Amino acid sequence: MQPLAESTPVHSRTASARSRSSVKWFLLFWILMIGLGFYAVYSYTNHLKEQVLNELSTQSQQQLTVLKTDYESRIGVLSQQVKELQSTVDTFNELLTFTKDNASNKTDNSNKLYTQLNEVRKQLAALQKEMDLLK
Repeated sequence: MQPLAESTPVHSRTASARSRSSVKWFLLFWILMIGLGFYAVYSYTNHLKEQVLNELSTQSQQQLTVLKTDYESRIGVLSQQVKELQSTVDTFNELLTFTKDNASNKTDNSNKLYTQLNEVRKQLAALQKEMDLLK
């Protein structure tokens, strides 16, 4: 009976060593799987971040293009209005000069022209301020 008793502890040691070895491999496998999972999540998050940044960049470029065309069209309109007001001011200046040359002490037409000229100058100054704000 003694030979059986001696073989039992050796057999239990090898089974214990095998179970320890399989537990080590099992734990190593799960640690590796968890590490790969974290890496996959990190990579996917970076990919999504780059994709969102690219989309935002594209959208902002489109909005800037729209704003630029709107700005240029407004500048064009304001420039045209300034030219029209300048021609009106020039016309009033000519009329004022003519009226001053032909005015007598009995008429008050020159004061009316001065008033109209001042109003046009105020409008021109307001348009100039708008144009400067747009710049």
